[in-house]
Amino acid sequence: MKVMVVGGGGREHAIIRKLKENSSIEAIYALPGNGGIAADATCVSIAATDLDAIVDFAKANAIDYAVVAPDDPLVLGCVDRLNAVGIPCFGPEAKAAIIEGSKAFSKDLMKKYGIPTAAYEIFTELDAAIAYLKTAPIPTVVKADGLALGKGVIIAQSREEAIEAVTDMMANAKFGKSGSTVVIEEFLTGPEVSVLAFTDGNVVKPMVSSMDHKRAGDNDTGLNTGGMGTIAPNPYYTNEIAQECMEKIFLPTIRAMKAEDRAFKGCLYFGLMLTPNGPKVIEYNCRFGDPETQVVLPLMESDLLTVMQATTNGTLAETEVKFADQHACCVITASAGYPESYQKGFEITMSDEACAHTYVAGAKLQDGKLLTSGGRVTGTTAVADSLEEAVREAYRLADGVQFEKAYRRSDIGQRGLAALK
Repeated sequence: MKVMVVGGGGREHAIIRKLKENSSIEAIYALPGNGGIAADATCVSIAATDLDAIVDFAKANAIDYAVVAPDDPLVLGCVDRLNAVGIPCFGPEAKAAIIEGSKAFSKDLMKKYGIPTAAYEIFTELDAAIAYLKTAPIPTVVKADGLALGKGVIIAQSREEAIEAVTDMMANAKFGKSGSTVVIEEFLTGPEVSVLAFTDGNVVKPMVSSMDHKRAGDNDTGLNTGGMGTIAPNPYYTNEIAQECMEKIFLPTIRAMKAEDRAFKGCLYFGLMLTPNGPKVIEYNCRFGDPETQVVLPLMESDLLTVMQATTNGTLAETEVKFADQHACCVITASAGYPESYQKGFEITMSDEACAHTYVAGAKLQDGKLLTSGGRVTGTTAVADSLEEAVREAYRLADGVQFEKAYRRSDIGQRGLAALK
């Protein structure tokens, strides 16, 4: 069987490593992949958003199954295009991927179907947004409506900061067309939880919960990033809360999408806040989260390809989705200066042991050497029987990843450990 994975980051590396456990897969192609993924799959220099080239490649190489991992190609309709030429896919069609592609759509969906979320207002005119912010409760959350590489959300601590954020998005086009519409939301408090879930449009089977560490600096200081590390499971996410989320959020979301003729198949990511008034949805993503995937998939005991195909075929109800009763920790090694400006092109060296536990995100191969090419360069994951052990082991292994101007947070997992105490 030939499998194609669209995307080229640490998430895709984790997916490919997991898929390799299935012996029926004879070849895996990554489009475009990266220098580290090249050790586990055949990388093809086709951008994840070049849908014409992706479809041509899939047809020419008789691809049996495709996994479309990033948000951009999903929102653009990559799954629709591949399905149209007879190639089954893991991932939602464009009409379902809008749940991430438009925050205004997802907020209105939750409002219509009574799914708990923060109070909000949607604006398409800058003057109206500024007028609203002059009396809105502070802090407040300003979100670009469309995709913005995970950077289109500003938690404004002052009115001035909020007005600057909407001006940047709407007048200065900081995120291009994505910011022409903005959502201004009530600021929620409580522990955050990420839950990835497999769904075939009818049945929802959640994966193990996780906790992301978004800020660049220790003790959750500094700018928001794409994620500096993760742990799983999330200690705040109890069995009771999981049950409540299934009844009030997960199933209602799947049913709402089906009722809107936008049946969602693939991986639906629920970004949750456990508020004093119960769990609420902060955001939906139409795909595996990054770096949540790097702790969730190492804990998965079921065969990933089998489960993915069940979401495509509508047979998830009779497919086992099982996770180990263990803990995982992923530590991101980034380029100093990320998420702002940083230097690239430094050689990466890894011990054999570190390499076996590391997913590569921002690196390229040049003259046989692996060089840094992105902000988040690698994610090193350890699995253990306790969270404390997983954290300690992840940092020990991450020490085996070296390059000039490497940077990593030193406190990944500490919030989780404090919660367990």
